[in-house]
Amino acid sequence: MHDLRLQILSLSQLCNGGTWQIELAHDRPHHMLFWFTRGQGRMLLDGGLRGLGPHNAVFVPADTLFAVEAGAQTLAQVVMIPQGTPLRLPDMPRQLRIRDAAVQSELSGILENAQREQSTGRPLAQDALEAHAALMSVWLRRQIALEDHIPAPRSAAQRLSGRFSQLVPRYYKTGQPMAFYAQELGVTPTHLTRAVKAATGKTAAEVLTQRVVHAARTLLGTTTHPARNVAQHLGFRSAAYFTRFMQQHTGQSPSQLRGAAKQPTNAAQGTALLRTR
Repeated sequence: MHDLRLQILSLSQLCNGGTWQIELAHDRPHHMLFWFTRGQGRMLLDGGLRGLGPHNAVFVPADTLFAVEAGAQTLAQVVMIPQGTPLRLPDMPRQLRIRDAAVQSELSGILENAQREQSTGRPLAQDALEAHAALMSVWLRRQIALEDHIPAPRSAAQRLSGRFSQLVPRYYKTGQPMAFYAQELGVTPTHLTRAVKAATGKTAAEVLTQRVVHAARTLLGTTTHPARNVAQHLGFRSAAYFTRFMQQHTGQSPSQLRGAAKQPTNAAQGTALLRTR
């Protein structure tokens, strides 16, 4: 999704077209506020794996690597906020576990009012949405300021994994090997692999692979560009290697993943993705 408007989606709408859209590690070009109200799950964020439960608020800044593994009964709302907004938002990922029922109701109420504006399509609805988003920003910053929500100290492995997760969105299209990331971080590839594994449950290579697969599936599903163009965009040496890579990690070839039906708007959005490399 690359819509420049502020909007609110359900978690199921966010992964419409396949749960891979949120389960694979990736980043998005807009800020996101998740409000989980039911169910359990896990979230990869800031180089660590976190448990999710009811009344968890999670803020994910734009271009931040994340993934969500949600249980079948999980319910959540997601606020998509464009970059460049005048709203005062956190500059780092945050997870808040809200225990106060009144505070829970406050955010739920703001979201309900915002969704009502979004669904009615009245004049100035986007202005009203922005006003509700401003209230969400105030709510978020008030909670972050509380002593209960001061983040716990992170281990050395978690800090290194967090730095690695900042590099992935910048370099995943280049085809650079893991040695490149280790060199950028001043450690050996083996040490990097162990640290990321300890912090996330996945090796550094697995996290990087997920980001590439997510980008490939998105482009294959939203553009009509030949697979060789997608391969080149993502730093693959050849279309054949790209095909083997996708077959290995998804069980399907690029042509199978592409599917038959594509929305015109999605195709236009995907074309823009290729042009911004």
